[in-house]
Amino acid sequence: MHTMKTCVLSTSLALFAAPVSLACAAPLSAQEAAPDRLPQHDTLMIPSHVLGEARRINVHVPAGYAASDSPRFPVLYMPDGGLDEDFPHVVNTVDSLIALGEIRPVIVVGVPNTERRRDLTGPTRVTSDSAIAPRVGGSAAFRRFWQEALVPVIDAHYRTTSERSIVGESLAGLFIVETFLREPAIFDHYIAFDPSLWWNHGALVDSAASLPGAGKALPTQHRTLYIAASRDDIGNQTARLASRLRSAAPRGLEWKFEPRPDLTHGTIFRALLPAALISTLR
Repeated sequence: MHTMKTCVLSTSLALFAAPVSLACAAPLSAQEAAPDRLPQHDTLMIPSHVLGEARRINVHVPAGYAASDSPRFPVLYMPDGGLDEDFPHVVNTVDSLIALGEIRPVIVVGVPNTERRRDLTGPTRVTSDSAIAPRVGGSAAFRRFWQEALVPVIDAHYRTTSERSIVGESLAGLFIVETFLREPAIFDHYIAFDPSLWWNHGALVDSAASLPGAGKALPTQHRTLYIAASRDDIGNQTARLASRLRSAAPRGLEWKFEPRPDLTHGTIFRALLPAALISTLR
């Protein structure tokens, strides 16, 4: 586990009414520690008028980033990006693959949850969906936070290229697929494991053919989409999405569907993350 010096960098951006603070994070206590090794990271606090709250952001830079002659790097973003969520596992996997020469060096940006079921779900007409949390259906506002606040701040504080990827599972996978279908220009590469496409009785999949990410409105730049489903994929919605893409994939999209009935919802992320990253970031 790396111990980092406490450091603060404050800068006022026209985008915000309040300054953005950048602070190096201290290690978690033994009781709070994530099961994976806690990687070296920075912590940013970004205020958001859209969400009505400041959001903590974890950032890990690749080895050699501090070298004065080091280049700019692409960025891998992730929901569920808390230190007690998927951030340590994803960062350690990324660092291992970089060391092996399997993928290019990338900056990893994790967004920890405050109200996960609010932020990662779209609107729903299904009563049982609405019952899972006090508030649901906030994905559009969450996406605005990424577009208008998070990405500009990362680009301002780190040596980034314009190439952006996003990775996640379950409800985070739902958010990723929804983002691809509704706002495909935000990211270049989309990776979703067991996305919760059952949400709202699969309405996102039903509407896929009419959304920008599945039609002629897809940006001309190259885009990639990697989706994978375990045997627990409710209603086979991910397979349904793959079927729609086979018949109406937009130009400029390279996509892959990985059906894995040998895996469960609880095992698919760790089992397939290395291969998905290699496929996307080689």
